[in-house]
Amino acid sequence: MRYTLGCSLSYNILADTTFIFNLEVAKLQSVEILRETLTLSPDLKREIYIHPDTQNRYLGVNVPTGPFSLEYEAEVDLTVHRGDPAQIGETPVAKLPIDILPYLLPSRFVSSDRLTPFAQAEFSALPQGHQRVNAICNWIHEHLAYQPGSSDEQTTAHETLLKRAGVCRDFAHLGTAFCRALGIPARFVSCYAHGLVPSDFHAVFEAYLDGRWWLFDATRQADPDGLVRIGVGRDAAEIAFSTPFGNMQPVNQQIRIQRSDGQGSPMPRTVDAISTEVPAPHAGAA
Repeated sequence: MRYTLGCSLSYNILADTTFIFNLEVAKLQSVEILRETLTLSPDLKREIYIHPDTQNRYLGVNVPTGPFSLEYEAEVDLTVHRGDPAQIGETPVAKLPIDILPYLLPSRFVSSDRLTPFAQAEFSALPQGHQRVNAICNWIHEHLAYQPGSSDEQTTAHETLLKRAGVCRDFAHLGTAFCRALGIPARFVSCYAHGLVPSDFHAVFEAYLDGRWWLFDATRQADPDGLVRIGVGRDAAEIAFSTPFGNMQPVNQQIRIQRSDGQGSPMPRTVDAISTEVPAPHAGAA
């Protein structure tokens, strides 16, 4: 599937500010980047870092006082792998690769330790594997209201459970937390999401099952096979699309993605097992 995607960001810089951006498409084996451009105005010196395991792409730039804008545009071919959910099982912790460990432990926004009793009571008796993680997504979708403004950038997974409301970031944190509480490695994913209305950066999560990372979206708002990965991390803090250090004001933000191969919109799916990764013997393989 071919997609054209990108974003436009603008800021008013009140004092010298350093930005760390993570908004370029990750360079995975499943994603062929046909073309891409990233334009800064003013055209400032850039520092680029690609994480060797996750392939997250980070852009650092020091911005002086005044207006500043960033424009990113890319066209990509995305290959997704489908599997039979009933055939995708869980891997015992004793047999997991050691570098999976960070995705089993609590993190700043994924308070899986606080949610273990609830997760065990609610989900431990369900059939293990992809079906159990999908059941977790169903539970979140049915019991939480998708409610913009109900949370902020400091909201944790256990707070989301108490509020029973949130946005994609919160749904992904809670799904990740429930999985980790059950001994299933899980990680937070930022992406461009086809079918999301209104278009925005989207958050989903991946669970490590049978040697591969499988995608899950508890919001059920985007096309599962239209998720183009930007970054993965233990939680949202590691892969924010923009992390500023300084005094600035956001002015405008536009995110876009559309099919560019002449095909119609894919139908949303809630049962298919979908992955954009090759079989992964370790945490970051893609």
